[in-house]
Amino acid sequence: MTETQANSPLILALPKGRILKALRPVLHHTGFEPAQDCLDESSRRLRFPTSDAALDVVRVRSFDVATFVAYGGADIGVCGADVLMEFDYPDLYAPLDLGIGGCRISVARPKGADDEPPEGRSRLRVATKYPAIARRHFASRAINAEIVHLHGAMELAPALDMADVIVDLVDTGSTLRANGLEEVETIAHITSRLIVNRVALKTRPEEISALIERFRSAVAQSAVKEGDAA
Repeated sequence: MTETQANSPLILALPKGRILKALRPVLHHTGFEPAQDCLDESSRRLRFPTSDAALDVVRVRSFDVATFVAYGGADIGVCGADVLMEFDYPDLYAPLDLGIGGCRISVARPKGADDEPPEGRSRLRVATKYPAIARRHFASRAINAEIVHLHGAMELAPALDMADVIVDLVDTGSTLRANGLEEVETIAHITSRLIVNRVALKTRPEEISALIERFRSAVAQSAVKEGDAA
Protein backbone atom coordinates (compact mmCIF):
# COMPACT_ATOMS: atom_id res chain seq x y z
CA MET A 1 0.00 0.00 0.00
CA THR A 2 1.40 3.39 -0.99
CA GLU A 3 1.54 6.40 1.33
CA THR A 4 -1.13 8.11 -0.78
CA GLN A 5 -3.47 5.14 -0.35
CA ALA A 6 -2.78 5.02 3.39
CA ASN A 7 -3.70 8.70 3.76
CA SER A 8 -6.75 8.62 1.49
CA PRO A 9 -10.24 8.48 3.01
CA LEU A 10 -11.89 5.13 3.46
CA ILE A 11 -14.83 4.71 1.10
CA LEU A 12 -18.21 3.47 2.30
CA ALA A 13 -20.61 2.23 -0.40
CA LEU A 14 -24.28 2.79 0.38
CA PRO A 15 -27.28 1.53 -1.60
CA LYS A 16 -29.89 3.77 -3.11
CA GLY A 17 -33.54 3.39 -2.19
CA ARG A 18 -35.27 1.50 0.60
CA ILE A 19 -32.19 0.35 2.50
CA LEU A 20 -30.64 3.84 2.54
CA LYS A 21 -33.81 5.25 4.14
CA ALA A 22 -33.81 2.51 6.79
CA LEU A 23 -30.10 3.13 7.42
CA ARG A 24 -30.51 6.79 8.42
CA PRO A 25 -30.88 6.21 12.20
CA VAL A 26 -27.84 3.92 12.19
CA LEU A 27 -25.76 6.45 10.25
CA HIS A 28 -26.79 9.12 12.75
CA HIS A 29 -25.57 7.04 15.69
CA THR A 30 -22.20 6.32 14.07
CA GLY A 31 -21.26 9.91 14.82
CA PHE A 32 -20.50 10.91 11.24
CA GLU A 33 -22.94 12.51 8.86
CA PRO A 34 -22.72 12.32 5.06
CA ALA A 35 -23.28 15.47 3.02
CA GLN A 36 -26.95 16.41 3.12
CA ASP A 37 -27.64 15.56 -0.51
CA CYS A 38 -26.33 12.00 -0.03
CA LEU A 39 -29.72 11.04 1.38
CA ASP A 40 -31.57 12.96 -1.32
CA GLU A 41 -32.54 10.52 -4.06
CA SER A 42 -32.81 13.37 -6.56
CA SER A 43 -29.12 14.31 -6.16
CA ARG A 44 -27.00 13.39 -9.18
CA ARG A 45 -23.77 13.26 -7.21
CA LEU A 46 -22.34 9.80 -6.60
CA ARG A 47 -19.53 10.53 -4.14
CA PHE A 48 -19.98 12.54 -0.95
CA PRO A 49 -17.79 13.77 1.88
CA THR A 50 -18.85 13.12 5.46
CA SER A 51 -18.35 14.96 8.73
CA ASP A 52 -15.33 12.67 9.22
CA ALA A 53 -12.53 13.66 6.84
CA ALA A 54 -11.25 10.07 6.94
CA LEU A 55 -14.43 8.69 5.35
CA ASP A 56 -16.19 9.34 2.05
CA VAL A 57 -19.48 7.81 0.85
CA VAL A 58 -20.37 6.56 -2.62
CA ARG A 59 -24.03 5.89 -3.41
CA VAL A 60 -24.71 3.11 -5.92
CA ARG A 61 -27.43 0.66 -6.91
CA SER A 62 -28.13 -1.85 -4.15
CA PHE A 63 -27.11 -4.74 -6.40
CA ASP A 64 -23.76 -3.06 -7.11
CA VAL A 65 -22.59 -2.43 -3.54
CA ALA A 66 -21.08 -5.90 -3.15
CA THR A 67 -19.25 -5.56 -6.48
CA PHE A 68 -17.78 -2.17 -5.55
CA VAL A 69 -16.51 -3.56 -2.24
CA ALA A 70 -15.31 -6.90 -3.66
CA TYR A 71 -13.25 -5.19 -6.37
CA GLY A 72 -11.78 -2.53 -4.08
CA GLY A 73 -13.76 0.46 -5.35
CA ALA A 74 -15.00 0.81 -1.77
CA ASP A 75 -13.49 -0.48 1.45
CA ILE A 76 -16.74 -1.13 3.28
CA GLY A 77 -20.41 -1.13 2.37
CA VAL A 78 -24.00 -1.94 3.24
CA CYS A 79 -26.07 -4.41 1.22
CA GLY A 80 -28.82 -6.96 1.62
CA ALA A 81 -27.99 -10.57 2.38
CA ASP A 82 -29.75 -11.42 -0.89
CA VAL A 83 -26.92 -9.74 -2.82
CA LEU A 84 -24.31 -11.69 -0.86
CA MET A 85 -26.18 -14.94 -1.56
CA GLU A 86 -26.43 -14.19 -5.27
CA PHE A 87 -22.82 -13.18 -5.93
CA ASP A 88 -20.93 -15.05 -3.17
CA TYR A 89 -17.74 -13.00 -3.64
CA PRO A 90 -14.79 -14.60 -1.78
CA ASP A 91 -13.19 -11.17 -1.18
CA LEU A 92 -16.04 -10.03 1.07
CA TYR A 93 -16.33 -10.33 4.83
CA ALA A 94 -19.70 -9.61 6.45
CA PRO A 95 -19.01 -8.95 10.16
CA LEU A 96 -22.31 -7.34 11.16
CA ASP A 97 -26.03 -7.85 10.65
CA LEU A 98 -27.51 -4.35 10.77
CA GLY A 99 -31.01 -5.66 11.46
CA ILE A 100 -32.63 -3.32 8.91
CA GLY A 101 -34.29 -3.80 5.54
CA GLY A 102 -36.02 -6.98 6.65
CA CYS A 103 -37.74 -8.94 3.88
CA ARG A 104 -37.51 -12.39 2.29
CA ILE A 105 -36.68 -14.11 -0.99
CA SER A 106 -39.67 -16.19 -1.97
CA VAL A 107 -41.17 -18.31 -4.70
CA ALA A 108 -44.55 -17.09 -5.97
CA ARG A 109 -46.97 -18.37 -8.61
CA PRO A 110 -50.41 -17.42 -9.98
CA LYS A 111 -53.02 -17.55 -7.25
CA GLY A 112 -55.28 -20.58 -7.43
CA ALA A 113 -53.13 -22.37 -10.01
CA ASP A 114 -54.52 -25.90 -10.18
CA ASP A 115 -51.50 -27.55 -11.80
CA GLU A 116 -48.85 -29.50 -9.92
CA PRO A 117 -47.13 -27.43 -7.21
CA PRO A 118 -43.52 -26.32 -7.90
CA GLU A 119 -41.98 -28.91 -5.59
CA GLY A 120 -43.71 -31.72 -7.50
CA ARG A 121 -42.32 -30.89 -10.93
CA SER A 122 -38.99 -31.80 -12.53
CA ARG A 123 -38.68 -28.64 -14.61
CA LEU A 124 -39.79 -25.05 -14.11
CA ARG A 125 -39.38 -21.80 -15.95
CA VAL A 126 -38.46 -19.18 -13.36
CA ALA A 127 -38.49 -15.40 -13.78
CA THR A 128 -36.04 -13.71 -11.42
CA LYS A 129 -33.17 -11.27 -10.95
CA TYR A 130 -31.53 -13.91 -8.74
CA PRO A 131 -30.48 -16.66 -11.18
CA ALA A 132 -27.84 -18.20 -8.88
CA ILE A 133 -30.15 -18.32 -5.86
CA ALA A 134 -33.02 -19.71 -7.92
CA ARG A 135 -30.90 -22.42 -9.55
CA ARG A 136 -29.44 -23.54 -6.21
CA HIS A 137 -32.83 -23.59 -4.55
CA PHE A 138 -34.58 -25.67 -7.19
CA ALA A 139 -31.56 -27.92 -7.77
CA SER A 140 -31.71 -28.87 -4.07
CA ARG A 141 -35.22 -30.16 -4.84
CA ALA A 142 -34.12 -31.97 -8.02
CA ILE A 143 -35.91 -29.42 -10.19
CA ASN A 144 -34.30 -28.11 -13.36
CA ALA A 145 -34.88 -24.33 -13.35
CA GLU A 146 -34.90 -22.58 -16.72
CA ILE A 147 -34.13 -18.99 -15.80
CA VAL A 148 -35.81 -15.98 -17.38
CA HIS A 149 -33.46 -13.24 -16.16
CA LEU A 150 -35.37 -10.01 -15.52
CA HIS A 151 -34.35 -6.90 -13.59
CA GLY A 152 -37.88 -5.82 -12.70
CA ALA A 153 -41.60 -6.44 -13.18
CA MET A 154 -41.18 -10.15 -12.43
CA GLU A 155 -44.85 -10.27 -11.44
CA LEU A 156 -45.86 -9.92 -15.09
CA ALA A 157 -44.01 -13.00 -16.26
CA PRO A 158 -46.48 -15.74 -15.22
CA ALA A 159 -49.50 -13.84 -16.56
CA LEU A 160 -47.76 -13.41 -19.92
CA ASP A 161 -46.75 -17.10 -20.08
CA MET A 162 -43.07 -16.22 -19.74
CA ALA A 163 -42.60 -18.25 -16.56
CA ASP A 164 -44.30 -20.73 -14.26
CA VAL A 165 -43.12 -19.05 -11.07
CA ILE A 166 -41.07 -16.09 -9.93
CA VAL A 167 -38.31 -15.76 -7.33
CA ASP A 168 -38.13 -12.28 -5.89
CA LEU A 169 -37.83 -10.15 -2.76
CA VAL A 170 -41.08 -9.89 -0.81
CA ASP A 171 -41.86 -7.42 1.95
CA THR A 172 -45.58 -7.05 2.59
CA GLY A 173 -46.68 -9.18 -0.37
CA SER A 174 -48.99 -6.44 -1.63
CA THR A 175 -47.34 -6.31 -5.08
CA LEU A 176 -47.81 -10.06 -5.46
CA ARG A 177 -51.46 -9.86 -4.50
CA ALA A 178 -52.09 -6.90 -6.79
CA ASN A 179 -50.79 -8.97 -9.69
CA GLY A 180 -52.66 -12.19 -8.93
CA LEU A 181 -49.74 -14.08 -7.38
CA GLU A 182 -49.36 -15.95 -4.12
CA GLU A 183 -46.26 -16.71 -2.11
CA VAL A 184 -45.74 -20.47 -1.91
CA GLU A 185 -42.28 -20.85 -0.40
CA THR A 186 -39.71 -18.75 1.45
CA ILE A 187 -36.15 -19.37 0.34
CA ALA A 188 -34.42 -17.10 2.87
CA HIS A 189 -35.12 -14.27 5.29
CA ILE A 190 -33.09 -11.18 4.45
CA THR A 191 -31.62 -8.27 6.40
CA SER A 192 -28.91 -5.78 5.49
CA ARG A 193 -25.28 -6.48 6.35
CA LEU A 194 -22.13 -4.44 6.81
CA ILE A 195 -19.56 -5.84 4.37
CA VAL A 196 -15.80 -5.31 4.19
CA ASN A 197 -13.14 -5.83 1.54
CA ARG A 198 -10.76 -8.46 2.95
CA VAL A 199 -7.67 -6.80 1.45
CA ALA A 200 -8.62 -3.44 2.98
CA LEU A 201 -9.08 -5.15 6.34
CA LYS A 202 -5.53 -6.51 6.11
CA THR A 203 -3.88 -3.30 4.86
CA ARG A 204 -5.81 -0.83 7.05
CA PRO A 205 -6.89 -2.99 9.99
CA GLU A 206 -7.12 -0.32 12.68
CA GLU A 207 -9.22 2.06 10.60
CA ILE A 208 -11.54 -0.64 9.28
CA SER A 209 -11.95 -2.29 12.67
CA ALA A 210 -12.76 1.08 14.27
CA LEU A 211 -15.40 1.74 11.61
CA ILE A 212 -16.96 -1.69 12.16
CA GLU A 213 -17.17 -0.98 15.89
CA ARG A 214 -18.82 2.38 15.25
CA PHE A 215 -21.49 0.62 13.24
CA ARG A 216 -21.85 -2.10 15.87
CA SER A 217 -22.38 0.52 18.57
CA ALA A 218 -24.78 2.47 16.32
CA VAL A 219 -26.92 -0.62 15.73
CA ALA A 220 -27.14 -1.19 19.48
CA GLN A 221 -28.09 2.46 20.12
CA SER A 222 -30.74 2.37 17.38
CA ALA A 223 -32.23 -0.79 18.89
CA VAL A 224 -32.39 0.80 22.33
CA LYS A 225 -34.05 3.92 20.95
CA GLU A 226 -36.63 1.86 19.07
CA GLY A 227 -37.32 -0.14 22.24
CA ASP A 228 -37.84 3.05 24.24
CA ALA A 229 -40.20 4.41 21.56
CA ALA A 230 -42.26 1.22 21.67
